[in-house]
Amino acid sequence: MNRHPSSALRRVAVAGASGLVGRALLQALAADPAVTAVHAVLRRAPAAGVMPDTKTRALFADPARLGQPGGPVLPDIDAAFCALGTTIKTAGSQAAFRAVDLDAVLSFAQAARAAGAQRLGLVSALGAEAGSAVFYNRIKGEAEAALIAMDWPRLVIARPSLLLGDRAALGQPVRAGEQIAQRLAPAIGWLLPRRLRPIPADCVARALHRALASNGPAVQILESDALRALGD
Repeated sequence: MNRHPSSALRRVAVAGASGLVGRALLQALAADPAVTAVHAVLRRAPAAGVMPDTKTRALFADPARLGQPGGPVLPDIDAAFCALGTTIKTAGSQAAFRAVDLDAVLSFAQAARAAGAQRLGLVSALGAEAGSAVFYNRIKGEAEAALIAMDWPRLVIARPSLLLGDRAALGQPVRAGEQIAQRLAPAIGWLLPRRLRPIPADCVARALHRALASNGPAVQILESDALRALGD
């Protein structure tokens, strides 16, 4: 697979731009000379340092309302990245979690397609499966299945394991599991199978950026070990 960014990602939209992977995607896209414009979809003003100084414009909108009657629309784009995601604890209920991790993801994808995007990169999760008995994995899997059914010319799905990164710097609540993993990863991470090892968010972003910019199958799923190999 050609790993060099191409003009397929000339004009890009990023949803979930204020999160760990989203912020890293903005940085990677800003550094890509083939990218001329990046539209960061944000619900509110981000923390300092999230938005790169060049090529990146903020589009303040609820991703779930993009393309809806009377709602905001995306400008013309060639590709899109969706890094939307929350937790049930943060969302407050399973219904609220579903509204973000499924409904908003699909609304953004549909708006991106209507704006001309031919490629979509999705940040999903390890264990995503539409038939899973685990609610979190099931919703992630349903989102994947719905996007695949949209018949994108190029869809890259990233399934990272536990993400490593500084959420506090983004003004986000620190997740206990991630905090523990960050402390233990250097000492015992090598004991885990590669696809289960915690992975830095910026590594996921680099891998997804490189994969989507390259030619490949209509649907490509990258588990955590493949993300690390491509992102490193």
